[in-house]
Amino acid sequence: MRCDLHVHSLRSGAVDLPLFCHVGRESYSEPREVYDTALRRGMDIVTLTDHDTIEGALELASLPGTFLSEEVTVELPGDRELHVGVLDITESQHARIQALRKDPEALFAYLREKGICAVINHLFSALTGNRKTEDFAFALSSRIPLIEARNGMMNRKINDYAVEVGAECALTPIGGSDAHALASVASAYTVVEGARTKEEFLLGLRRGAAFPGGEHGSYAKLTRDVSLVFAGGYRESFLEALSSPAAFARLGVLVAALPLMPLIPVVTAAIYTHEKLFADHHHRLYRALVDPARPTKGAWTAAGSPVQL
Repeated sequence: MRCDLHVHSLRSGAVDLPLFCHVGRESYSEPREVYDTALRRGMDIVTLTDHDTIEGALELASLPGTFLSEEVTVELPGDRELHVGVLDITESQHARIQALRKDPEALFAYLREKGICAVINHLFSALTGNRKTEDFAFALSSRIPLIEARNGMMNRKINDYAVEVGAECALTPIGGSDAHALASVASAYTVVEGARTKEEFLLGLRRGAAFPGGEHGSYAKLTRDVSLVFAGGYRESFLEALSSPAAFARLGVLVAALPLMPLIPVVTAAIYTHEKLFADHHHRLYRALVDPARPTKGAWTAAGSPVQL
C-alpha cells in the first residue's frame, strides 16, 4: 500500500516567509481535491499534514481510507524550529500535542507514552529557520522512530543526507510530497508492502516495515508550485473583493505586485540554492559533532536512497 505522508491543504494557514507574506495561504488546495488527486495518482489511503491543525483532515474523516495527521511546529530555544509529522492521531491527542509543542522534551515524551507514530520532517531544510548543529543531534536522539528521507520538494542530495543520518540512528525512512499545490500531490510517498488495509499500513509504519518511493524535488518543481500558490492567492483575493469591500486592500497589494511575477523563478532559484548550502553546511557540522575523527569535507557520497522504486 502507498500513502503520501506529507501533504498540505488550504487549512495550513498563512504564509509566514519573507517576500511571500502577501500571497495569503501556504496552499490553496481544497482537502477533498487533495484526497481525489492522491487516489487518482495511485495512493491507497490518504491523510493531510497541515501545519498545527487537523481541520482539513477532519473534513476527510468520513471518507474511506483516511486518518488524522498534522505537521507540528516544535519550538526550540532561540527562535529555532523542528517540524515533526504526527500520524494517525485523535482530536484529543491533537489538542495535547499543540499544548506541548513549545516544550520539545515534554512533547516527545508524550508521543512515546501514547505510541504516536511520528516522523522528523525535512531535517536539513532551511525553510524551518535557523538551526544549531546540536538541534540535529537532539532531533535524531529524540526517539522519534521515522525520518522523512524522500521529501518531494528537496533535491536528491538533501534527501540522501536524511537517509544517511537516519540509518545511523536506526530510524525508518519514509516519503512524502510536501505538496502545497495539487500538481505535486503524491509525487513522493511511503510504501508498506503486504499491507491490505489502513490498519495494516499503520502497523507496518510502527514496526519499521516501510520505505520511501516517488520523486525527489527539483528547481523546476519548486518554481511551478510557488507560481501555482501565487495564482491561488490572486484568485481568492479577486473573489473576496467581489463580495467584500474590505478585501480590496489586499487585492490592491497583489495587483501592485503583478509586475514582480516574472521574478518568481529568480526568488525560487535563491531559495533552492540557499537550501542546498544550508544542508551542506549543517551536514558537515553534524558529521564533525558526532564523529570528530571523520573528515567532513566531501563527506557526502552520491549513493542515493537504499530503496528505489
